[in-house]
Amino acid sequence: MKKYRNTIEFEVYGDYALFSDPVTRVGGEKSSYHIPTYEALKGIVESIYWKPSIMWIVDAVRIMKPIQTETKGVRPIAYNGGNELAYYTYLKDVCYQVRAHFEVNYNHPELVSDGKNENKHHNIAKRMVERGGRRDVFLGTRECQAFVEPCEFLSKDSYYDNVEEIAYGFMYHGITYADEAILPEEKNKMTVNFWRPVMKKEGTKGGVITFIRPEACKEKRFIKEMSVREFGKDAFSGLGEFTEEEAAD
Repeated sequence: MKKYRNTIEFEVYGDYALFSDPVTRVGGEKSSYHIPTYEALKGIVESIYWKPSIMWIVDAVRIMKPIQTETKGVRPIAYNGGNELAYYTYLKDVCYQVRAHFEVNYNHPELVSDGKNENKHHNIAKRMVERGGRRDVFLGTRECQAFVEPCEFLSKDSYYDNVEEIAYGFMYHGITYADEAILPEEKNKMTVNFWRPVMKKEGTKGGVITFIRPEACKEKRFIKEMSVREFGKDAFSGLGEFTEEEAAD
């Protein structure tokens, strides 16, 4: 597994997680996939640190604890008002190691110069991992609060170290928005990506799922046309939050 120069590695854990499969939402009920989706992990990385001048690529996740589920009765707000009873199936007592890196986002030409300042973004991202993220972190849904701390990927023992391989079949990967589209046919569109993940061993360490990049997904569905947002230093206050000296600390 290739490790990029601007990689961050962290452990994210919590009491519950819900990586919802849209197919199971009929009737308002939700059931979690057994493993986190690319989109959910990318959301966690962006909660740690995000700027529109860069885009995060999740390289791999490692399942650290045994996969367990728990079903709860909940009362979500109904579309016609009031509350209704539904059953949500969560993953419980979860812990994952995550490896991700960032690249310049060329869909925002007005910010390319900022995106190419790799050292600044990498230093800030590592600091934000140490602080547990810039924003609240959730495992799939808001009620599943999570915590982040630095780690070395493939460190520690996983419950699945002795498992050679588990295939999970056809599964939702994530969404490619116009802001991060790379393929010409995905420009100015919202695209849903699907793939077939496999959990394997990496040397002597198990529980590793290596993600393919969004543009490498062979099975896609184009949802709608959408335009790329435009940012500028005057319009996006976050660009000025760190000076070069602060980023180097």
